[in-house]
Amino acid sequence: MVPRYARPDMTAIWSPENRFRIWFEIEAHATDALAELGTVPQSAAKALWDWWATNPVINVEAIDAIEAVTKHDVIAFLTWVAENVGEEARFMHQGMTSSDVLDTCLAVQLAQAADILLADLDALLEAIKRRAYEHKLTPTIGRSHGIHAEPVTFGLKMAEAYAEFARCKARLVAAREEIATCAISGAVGTFANIDPRVEAHVAAKLGLAIEPVSTQVIPRDRHAMFFATLGVIASSIERLSVEVRHLQRTEVLEAEEYFSPGQKGSSAMPHKRNPVLTENLTGLARMVRSAAIPAMENVALWHERDISHSSVERFIGPDATITLDFALARLTGVVDKLLVYPERMQKNLDRMGGLVHSQRVLLALTQAGASREDSYALVQRNAMKVWESDGELSLLELLKGDTDVSARLSAEQLTALFDLDYHMKHIDTIFARVFGG
Repeated sequence: MVPRYARPDMTAIWSPENRFRIWFEIEAHATDALAELGTVPQSAAKALWDWWATNPVINVEAIDAIEAVTKHDVIAFLTWVAENVGEEARFMHQGMTSSDVLDTCLAVQLAQAADILLADLDALLEAIKRRAYEHKLTPTIGRSHGIHAEPVTFGLKMAEAYAEFARCKARLVAAREEIATCAISGAVGTFANIDPRVEAHVAAKLGLAIEPVSTQVIPRDRHAMFFATLGVIASSIERLSVEVRHLQRTEVLEAEEYFSPGQKGSSAMPHKRNPVLTENLTGLARMVRSAAIPAMENVALWHERDISHSSVERFIGPDATITLDFALARLTGVVDKLLVYPERMQKNLDRMGGLVHSQRVLLALTQAGASREDSYALVQRNAMKVWESDGELSLLELLKGDTDVSARLSAEQLTALFDLDYHMKHIDTIFARVFGG
Protein backbone atom coordinates (compact mmCIF):
# COMPACT_ATOMS: atom_id res chain seq x y z
CA MET A 1 0.00 0.00 0.00
CA VAL A 2 1.35 3.41 -1.04
CA PRO A 3 0.03 6.18 1.25
CA ARG A 4 -0.10 8.60 -1.70
CA TYR A 5 -2.86 6.48 -3.25
CA ALA A 6 -4.73 5.45 -0.10
CA ARG A 7 -7.82 6.75 1.67
CA PRO A 8 -8.35 6.24 5.41
CA ASP A 9 -11.61 4.23 5.48
CA MET A 10 -10.31 1.57 3.09
CA THR A 11 -6.87 1.52 4.69
CA ALA A 12 -8.43 0.93 8.12
CA ILE A 13 -9.99 -2.33 6.91
CA TRP A 14 -6.51 -3.77 6.38
CA SER A 15 -4.98 -2.51 9.61
CA PRO A 16 -3.66 -5.11 12.08
CA GLU A 17 -6.11 -3.80 14.68
CA ASN A 18 -9.12 -4.46 12.47
CA ARG A 19 -7.80 -7.89 11.51
CA PHE A 20 -7.30 -8.92 15.14
CA ARG A 21 -10.73 -7.61 16.12
CA ILE A 22 -12.32 -9.75 13.43
CA TRP A 23 -10.26 -12.72 14.61
CA PHE A 24 -11.55 -12.23 18.13
CA GLU A 25 -15.16 -12.02 17.02
CA ILE A 26 -14.79 -15.23 15.02
CA GLU A 27 -13.28 -17.01 18.02
CA ALA A 28 -15.78 -15.58 20.52
CA HIS A 29 -18.85 -16.36 18.40
CA ALA A 30 -17.53 -19.88 17.84
CA THR A 31 -17.06 -20.27 21.60
CA ASP A 32 -20.64 -19.08 22.12
CA ALA A 33 -21.89 -21.81 19.80
CA LEU A 34 -19.67 -24.42 21.43
CA ALA A 35 -21.06 -23.42 24.84
CA GLU A 36 -24.64 -23.75 23.59
CA LEU A 37 -23.80 -27.24 22.34
CA GLY A 38 -22.26 -28.12 25.72
CA THR A 39 -18.79 -28.63 24.29
CA VAL A 40 -17.26 -25.90 26.46
CA PRO A 41 -18.51 -24.18 29.64
CA GLN A 42 -20.79 -21.16 29.33
CA SER A 43 -18.33 -19.35 31.53
CA ALA A 44 -15.70 -19.59 28.81
CA ALA A 45 -17.76 -17.63 26.32
CA LYS A 46 -18.78 -15.15 28.99
CA ALA A 47 -15.17 -14.54 30.00
CA LEU A 48 -14.25 -13.69 26.42
CA TRP A 49 -17.09 -11.23 25.93
CA ASP A 50 -16.66 -9.68 29.38
CA TRP A 51 -13.06 -8.87 28.53
CA TRP A 52 -14.06 -7.60 25.09
CA ALA A 53 -16.65 -5.31 26.66
CA THR A 54 -13.81 -3.39 28.32
CA ASN A 55 -12.87 -2.28 24.79
CA PRO A 56 -9.29 -3.43 25.17
CA VAL A 57 -6.49 -1.89 23.14
CA ILE A 58 -5.22 -4.38 20.58
CA ASN A 59 -1.52 -4.57 21.42
CA VAL A 60 -0.13 -5.31 17.98
CA GLU A 61 3.47 -5.06 19.19
CA ALA A 62 2.86 -7.63 21.91
CA ILE A 63 1.23 -10.05 19.45
CA ASP A 64 4.09 -9.56 16.99
CA ALA A 65 6.61 -10.26 19.75
CA ILE A 66 4.89 -13.57 20.54
CA GLU A 67 4.80 -14.46 16.84
CA ALA A 68 8.53 -13.81 16.61
CA VAL A 69 8.89 -16.82 18.92
CA THR A 70 6.00 -19.05 17.80
CA LYS A 71 6.43 -18.32 14.06
CA HIS A 72 2.63 -18.67 13.86
CA ASP A 73 0.31 -15.68 13.69
CA VAL A 74 -2.91 -17.27 14.95
CA ILE A 75 -1.19 -19.01 17.86
CA ALA A 76 0.44 -15.70 18.78
CA PHE A 77 -2.94 -14.00 18.84
CA LEU A 78 -4.54 -16.77 20.90
CA THR A 79 -1.65 -16.62 23.36
CA TRP A 80 -2.06 -12.87 23.76
CA VAL A 81 -5.82 -13.19 24.34
CA ALA A 82 -5.24 -15.93 26.90
CA GLU A 83 -2.78 -13.70 28.75
CA ASN A 84 -5.51 -11.07 29.05
CA VAL A 85 -8.60 -13.26 29.60
CA GLY A 86 -7.11 -15.87 31.87
CA GLU A 87 -7.93 -19.53 32.58
CA GLU A 88 -11.20 -19.66 30.60
CA ALA A 89 -9.40 -18.79 27.37
CA ARG A 90 -8.19 -22.36 27.10
CA PHE A 91 -11.58 -23.30 25.61
CA MET A 92 -11.15 -20.90 22.72
CA HIS A 93 -10.39 -22.34 19.25
CA GLN A 94 -11.79 -25.79 20.20
CA GLY A 95 -11.77 -28.03 17.12
CA MET A 96 -10.80 -25.16 14.83
CA THR A 97 -7.84 -24.72 12.53
CA SER A 98 -6.04 -21.52 11.65
CA SER A 99 -7.62 -21.30 8.21
CA ASP A 100 -11.06 -21.14 9.83
CA VAL A 101 -10.00 -17.83 11.34
CA LEU A 102 -7.85 -16.52 8.50
CA ASP A 103 -10.20 -17.31 5.63
CA THR A 104 -13.34 -16.15 7.42
CA CYS A 105 -11.56 -12.95 8.41
CA LEU A 106 -10.45 -12.33 4.84
CA ALA A 107 -14.03 -12.82 3.69
CA VAL A 108 -15.19 -10.17 6.15
CA GLN A 109 -12.46 -7.75 5.05
CA LEU A 110 -13.17 -8.22 1.36
CA ALA A 111 -16.89 -7.73 1.98
CA GLN A 112 -16.14 -4.55 3.92
CA ALA A 113 -13.90 -3.37 1.09
CA ALA A 114 -16.58 -4.18 -1.48
CA ASP A 115 -19.10 -2.05 0.42
CA ILE A 116 -16.78 0.96 0.17
CA LEU A 117 -16.13 0.29 -3.52
CA LEU A 118 -19.87 0.04 -4.19
CA ALA A 119 -20.37 3.42 -2.54
CA ASP A 120 -17.54 4.75 -4.70
CA LEU A 121 -19.26 3.46 -7.82
CA ASP A 122 -22.54 5.08 -6.78
CA ALA A 123 -20.79 8.45 -6.46
CA LEU A 124 -19.11 8.00 -9.84
CA LEU A 125 -22.36 6.99 -11.52
CA GLU A 126 -24.10 10.06 -10.11
CA ALA A 127 -21.37 12.35 -11.48
CA ILE A 128 -21.40 10.70 -14.91
CA LYS A 129 -25.20 10.89 -15.13
CA ARG A 130 -25.19 14.60 -14.32
CA ARG A 131 -22.63 15.35 -17.03
CA ALA A 132 -24.46 13.10 -19.51
CA TYR A 133 -27.68 15.07 -19.19
CA GLU A 134 -25.78 18.36 -19.18
CA HIS A 135 -24.32 17.52 -22.61
CA LYS A 136 -27.05 15.24 -23.91
CA LEU A 137 -27.34 17.21 -27.16
CA THR A 138 -23.85 18.74 -27.31
CA PRO A 139 -22.65 17.62 -30.76
CA THR A 140 -19.15 16.26 -31.15
CA ILE A 141 -17.33 14.02 -33.56
CA GLY A 142 -17.32 10.28 -33.11
CA ARG A 143 -14.02 8.66 -33.97
CA SER A 144 -13.07 5.17 -35.08
CA HIS A 145 -9.38 4.30 -35.27
CA GLY A 146 -8.85 7.82 -33.92
CA ILE A 147 -10.20 9.21 -37.22
CA HIS A 148 -13.33 11.32 -37.71
CA ALA A 149 -16.29 9.02 -38.30
CA GLU A 150 -19.82 10.42 -37.74
CA PRO A 151 -21.37 12.90 -35.29
CA VAL A 152 -22.33 11.85 -31.77
CA THR A 153 -22.95 13.91 -28.64
CA PHE A 154 -20.73 14.34 -25.63
CA GLY A 155 -23.67 13.26 -23.50
CA LEU A 156 -23.73 10.00 -25.41
CA LYS A 157 -20.08 9.43 -24.52
CA MET A 158 -21.01 9.91 -20.87
CA ALA A 159 -24.01 7.61 -21.21
CA GLU A 160 -21.71 4.90 -22.55
CA ALA A 161 -19.52 5.30 -19.47
CA TYR A 162 -22.56 5.21 -17.18
CA ALA A 163 -23.80 1.95 -18.69
CA GLU A 164 -20.34 0.42 -18.36
CA PHE A 165 -19.91 1.37 -14.71
CA ALA A 166 -23.45 0.20 -13.97
CA ARG A 167 -22.36 -3.21 -15.25
CA CYS A 168 -19.25 -2.92 -13.08
CA LYS A 169 -21.44 -2.31 -10.06
CA ALA A 170 -23.62 -5.34 -10.83
CA ARG A 171 -20.51 -7.52 -11.15
CA LEU A 172 -19.14 -6.24 -7.85
CA VAL A 173 -22.44 -6.92 -6.08
CA ALA A 174 -22.22 -10.50 -7.34
CA ALA A 175 -18.53 -10.80 -6.42
CA ARG A 176 -19.24 -9.50 -2.90
CA GLU A 177 -21.97 -12.07 -2.43
CA GLU A 178 -19.67 -14.84 -3.63
CA ILE A 179 -16.71 -13.84 -1.46
CA ALA A 180 -18.68 -13.27 1.76
CA THR A 181 -18.36 -16.89 2.87
CA CYS A 182 -17.56 -18.46 6.25
CA ALA A 183 -15.66 -21.68 6.91
CA ILE A 184 -15.38 -23.12 10.44
CA SER A 185 -14.87 -26.75 9.50
CA GLY A 186 -11.63 -27.74 11.22
CA ALA A 187 -8.63 -29.57 9.84
CA VAL A 188 -9.13 -30.68 6.20
CA GLY A 189 -12.73 -29.46 6.38
CA THR A 190 -14.43 -32.59 7.72
CA PHE A 191 -15.97 -31.09 10.91
CA ALA A 192 -14.48 -34.07 12.76
CA ASN A 193 -13.69 -31.97 15.83
CA ILE A 194 -16.27 -29.21 15.54
CA ASP A 195 -20.01 -29.26 14.91
CA PRO A 196 -21.25 -27.68 11.65
CA ARG A 197 -23.72 -25.70 13.76
CA VAL A 198 -20.78 -23.67 15.03
CA GLU A 199 -20.00 -22.59 11.48
CA ALA A 200 -23.64 -21.67 10.89
CA HIS A 201 -23.69 -19.58 14.06
CA VAL A 202 -20.50 -17.68 13.23
CA ALA A 203 -21.66 -17.09 9.65
CA ALA A 204 -24.97 -15.62 10.85
CA LYS A 205 -23.26 -13.35 13.36
CA LEU A 206 -20.80 -12.02 10.76
CA GLY A 207 -23.32 -11.68 7.94
CA LEU A 208 -21.68 -14.37 5.83
CA ALA A 209 -22.90 -17.38 3.87
CA ILE A 210 -21.75 -20.91 4.71
CA GLU A 211 -19.07 -22.42 2.50
CA PRO A 212 -20.65 -25.74 1.33
CA VAL A 213 -17.33 -27.62 1.21
CA SER A 214 -14.18 -25.90 2.37
CA THR A 215 -11.44 -28.57 2.49
CA GLN A 216 -9.17 -26.76 4.97
CA VAL A 217 -9.57 -23.46 3.16
CA ILE A 218 -12.32 -21.62 1.35
CA PRO A 219 -11.85 -22.50 -2.35
CA ARG A 220 -9.88 -19.77 -4.10
CA ASP A 221 -12.01 -19.61 -7.22
CA ARG A 222 -14.16 -17.23 -5.17
CA HIS A 223 -11.20 -14.93 -4.58
CA ALA A 224 -10.09 -15.21 -8.20
CA MET A 225 -13.48 -13.95 -9.35
CA PHE A 226 -13.40 -11.13 -6.81
CA PHE A 227 -10.02 -9.81 -7.92
CA ALA A 228 -10.86 -10.35 -11.58
CA THR A 229 -13.92 -8.17 -11.03
CA LEU A 230 -11.74 -5.46 -9.51
CA GLY A 231 -9.53 -5.73 -12.59
CA VAL A 232 -12.47 -5.23 -14.94
CA ILE A 233 -13.56 -2.16 -12.98
CA ALA A 234 -10.01 -0.83 -13.25
CA SER A 235 -10.11 -1.38 -17.02
CA SER A 236 -13.32 0.64 -17.24
CA ILE A 237 -11.62 3.40 -15.27
CA GLU A 238 -8.78 3.34 -17.76
CA ARG A 239 -11.13 3.42 -20.74
CA LEU A 240 -12.78 6.64 -19.59
CA SER A 241 -9.42 8.08 -18.55
CA VAL A 242 -7.91 7.42 -21.99
CA GLU A 243 -10.91 9.14 -23.58
CA VAL A 244 -10.25 12.25 -21.49
CA ARG A 245 -6.53 12.12 -22.28
CA HIS A 246 -7.19 12.03 -26.02
CA LEU A 247 -9.78 14.79 -25.85
CA GLN A 248 -7.27 16.99 -23.99
CA ARG A 249 -4.59 16.77 -26.68
CA THR A 250 -3.75 20.23 -28.02
CA GLU A 251 -4.90 19.32 -31.54
CA VAL A 252 -8.28 18.17 -30.17
CA LEU A 253 -8.91 20.09 -26.92
CA GLU A 254 -12.61 19.23 -26.68
CA ALA A 255 -12.38 18.59 -22.94
CA GLU A 256 -9.72 18.74 -20.26
CA GLU A 257 -9.10 18.07 -16.61
CA TYR A 258 -9.80 20.97 -14.28
CA PHE A 259 -6.67 23.07 -13.81
CA SER A 260 -6.77 24.63 -10.35
CA PRO A 261 -5.40 28.07 -9.40
CA GLY A 262 -1.70 27.77 -8.63
CA GLN A 263 -1.37 24.40 -10.36
CA LYS A 264 1.76 23.87 -12.44
CA GLY A 265 1.88 21.64 -15.50
CA SER A 266 5.60 21.38 -16.12
CA SER A 267 8.82 22.22 -14.32
CA ALA A 268 10.27 23.47 -17.63
CA MET A 269 7.35 24.81 -19.71
CA PRO A 270 5.02 27.26 -17.97
CA HIS A 271 2.31 26.90 -20.60
CA LYS A 272 1.64 23.19 -20.00
CA ARG A 273 -1.73 21.84 -18.79
CA ASN A 274 -1.27 18.08 -18.74
CA PRO A 275 -3.86 15.30 -18.15
CA VAL A 276 -1.96 14.12 -15.10
CA LEU A 277 -4.94 12.73 -13.19
CA THR A 278 -6.16 10.49 -15.99
CA GLU A 279 -2.62 9.41 -16.79
CA ASN A 280 -2.28 8.48 -13.13
CA LEU A 281 -5.54 6.53 -13.36
CA THR A 282 -4.19 4.55 -16.30
CA GLY A 283 -1.21 3.55 -14.15
CA LEU A 284 -3.35 2.71 -11.13
CA ALA A 285 -5.57 0.53 -13.33
CA ARG A 286 -2.52 -1.51 -14.30
CA MET A 287 -1.72 -2.11 -10.65
CA VAL A 288 -5.25 -3.27 -9.81
CA ARG A 289 -5.30 -5.61 -12.81
CA SER A 290 -1.97 -7.05 -11.74
CA ALA A 291 -3.74 -8.71 -8.80
CA ALA A 292 -5.98 -10.81 -11.04
CA ILE A 293 -3.37 -13.28 -12.33
CA PRO A 294 -1.89 -14.27 -8.93
CA ALA A 295 -5.43 -14.57 -7.57
CA MET A 296 -6.18 -17.04 -10.35
CA GLU A 297 -2.94 -18.89 -9.72
CA ASN A 298 -3.99 -19.26 -6.06
CA VAL A 299 -6.88 -21.50 -7.11
CA ALA A 300 -4.66 -24.55 -7.62
CA LEU A 301 -3.60 -25.35 -4.04
CA TRP A 302 -2.22 -28.77 -3.14
CA HIS A 303 -4.80 -31.32 -2.01
CA GLU A 304 -6.84 -29.96 0.93
CA ARG A 305 -4.56 -26.93 1.33
CA ASP A 306 -1.15 -25.40 1.21
CA ILE A 307 -0.20 -21.82 2.04
CA SER A 308 1.19 -20.67 -1.29
CA HIS A 309 -1.84 -18.38 -1.54
CA SER A 310 -1.26 -16.73 1.82
CA SER A 311 1.65 -14.44 1.00
CA VAL A 312 -0.03 -13.43 -2.25
CA GLU A 313 -3.23 -12.38 -0.52
CA ARG A 314 -1.36 -10.34 2.07
CA PHE A 315 -0.31 -8.16 -0.88
CA ILE A 316 -3.26 -8.17 -3.24
CA GLY A 317 -6.04 -7.87 -0.67
CA PRO A 318 -4.99 -4.47 0.64
CA ASP A 319 -3.23 -3.21 -2.48
CA ALA A 320 -5.99 -3.89 -5.01
CA THR A 321 -8.88 -2.62 -2.89
CA ILE A 322 -7.05 0.45 -1.55
CA THR A 323 -5.82 1.40 -5.02
CA LEU A 324 -9.21 0.89 -6.66
CA ASP A 325 -10.93 2.92 -3.94
CA PHE A 326 -8.55 5.80 -4.58
CA ALA A 327 -8.91 5.48 -8.36
CA LEU A 328 -12.71 5.55 -8.28
CA ALA A 329 -12.69 8.62 -6.07
CA ARG A 330 -10.17 10.34 -8.34
CA LEU A 331 -12.16 9.55 -11.47
CA THR A 332 -15.32 10.90 -9.83
CA GLY A 333 -13.49 14.18 -9.24
CA VAL A 334 -12.25 14.27 -12.82
CA VAL A 335 -15.75 13.77 -14.23
CA ASP A 336 -17.33 16.21 -11.79
CA LYS A 337 -14.92 19.05 -12.65
CA LEU A 338 -14.21 18.15 -16.28
CA LEU A 339 -13.94 21.23 -18.51
CA VAL A 340 -15.99 20.70 -21.68
CA TYR A 341 -15.64 22.91 -24.76
CA PRO A 342 -18.69 22.66 -27.08
CA GLU A 343 -17.35 25.37 -29.40
CA ARG A 344 -14.17 23.38 -30.00
CA MET A 345 -16.26 20.26 -30.57
CA GLN A 346 -18.24 22.08 -33.25
CA LYS A 347 -15.05 23.43 -34.79
CA ASN A 348 -13.62 19.92 -35.02
CA LEU A 349 -16.91 18.64 -36.47
CA ASP A 350 -16.58 21.22 -39.25
CA ARG A 351 -12.85 20.60 -39.62
CA MET A 352 -13.01 18.23 -42.59
CA GLY A 353 -15.44 19.96 -44.92
CA GLY A 354 -18.48 17.81 -44.26
CA LEU A 355 -16.84 14.39 -44.65
CA VAL A 356 -18.75 13.19 -41.59
CA HIS A 357 -21.94 13.08 -43.72
CA SER A 358 -20.53 10.77 -46.40
CA GLN A 359 -22.54 7.71 -45.36
CA ARG A 360 -25.85 9.54 -45.73
CA VAL A 361 -24.94 10.46 -49.30
CA LEU A 362 -23.88 6.89 -50.03
CA LEU A 363 -27.20 5.53 -48.78
CA ALA A 364 -29.22 8.19 -50.61
CA LEU A 365 -27.54 7.30 -53.90
CA THR A 366 -28.41 3.64 -53.43
CA GLN A 367 -32.01 4.67 -52.69
CA ALA A 368 -31.94 6.71 -55.89
CA GLY A 369 -31.07 3.64 -58.00
CA ALA A 370 -27.27 3.48 -58.08
CA SER A 371 -25.51 0.26 -57.09
CA ARG A 372 -23.74 0.26 -53.76
CA GLU A 373 -20.38 -0.10 -55.51
CA ASP A 374 -21.04 2.85 -57.81
CA SER A 375 -22.47 4.93 -54.96
CA TYR A 376 -19.40 4.29 -52.85
CA ALA A 377 -17.07 5.23 -55.70
CA LEU A 378 -18.98 8.46 -56.42
CA VAL A 379 -18.83 9.63 -52.82
CA GLN A 380 -15.27 8.49 -52.22
CA ARG A 381 -13.79 10.24 -55.23
CA ASN A 382 -15.16 13.54 -53.93
CA ALA A 383 -14.38 12.77 -50.30
CA MET A 384 -10.72 12.12 -51.08
CA LYS A 385 -10.41 15.57 -52.66
CA VAL A 386 -11.69 17.09 -49.41
CA TRP A 387 -9.34 14.88 -47.38
CA GLU A 388 -6.33 15.85 -49.44
CA SER A 389 -7.25 19.53 -49.15
CA ASP A 390 -7.19 19.17 -45.35
CA GLY A 391 -10.81 20.25 -45.19
CA GLU A 392 -10.39 23.37 -47.31
CA LEU A 393 -12.81 22.02 -49.92
CA SER A 394 -16.49 21.29 -49.20
CA LEU A 395 -17.86 17.82 -49.79
CA LEU A 396 -21.35 19.22 -50.33
CA GLU A 397 -20.19 21.63 -53.02
CA LEU A 398 -18.10 19.00 -54.76
CA LEU A 399 -21.05 16.61 -54.84
CA LYS A 400 -23.32 19.31 -56.23
CA GLY A 401 -20.79 19.87 -59.01
CA ASP A 402 -20.40 16.15 -59.79
CA THR A 403 -22.68 15.44 -62.75
CA ASP A 404 -22.91 11.73 -61.94
CA VAL A 405 -24.17 12.59 -58.46
CA SER A 406 -26.43 15.47 -59.47
CA ALA A 407 -28.04 13.22 -62.06
CA ARG A 408 -29.55 11.28 -59.18
CA LEU A 409 -29.78 13.78 -56.29
CA SER A 410 -30.83 17.42 -56.52
CA ALA A 411 -28.96 20.22 -54.76
CA GLU A 412 -31.81 20.47 -52.23
CA GLN A 413 -31.68 16.74 -51.55
CA LEU A 414 -27.92 16.85 -51.08
CA THR A 415 -28.13 19.82 -48.70
CA ALA A 416 -30.68 17.97 -46.57
CA LEU A 417 -28.24 15.08 -46.21
CA PHE A 418 -25.79 17.37 -44.37
CA ASP A 419 -28.18 18.09 -41.46
CA LEU A 420 -26.38 17.54 -38.15
CA ASP A 421 -29.61 17.05 -36.20
CA TYR A 422 -30.30 13.88 -38.18
CA HIS A 423 -27.67 12.11 -36.09
CA MET A 424 -29.32 13.11 -32.82
CA LYS A 425 -32.80 11.70 -33.50
CA HIS A 426 -32.40 8.58 -31.33
CA ILE A 427 -30.48 10.10 -28.41
CA ASP A 428 -33.64 10.06 -26.27
CA THR A 429 -34.09 6.36 -27.00
CA ILE A 430 -30.52 5.57 -25.95
CA PHE A 431 -30.81 7.69 -22.80
CA ALA A 432 -34.04 5.90 -21.87
CA ARG A 433 -32.29 2.57 -22.24
CA VAL A 434 -29.36 3.67 -20.09
CA PHE A 435 -31.04 5.77 -17.42
CA GLY A 436 -34.64 4.51 -17.56
CA GLY A 437 -37.78 6.55 -17.96
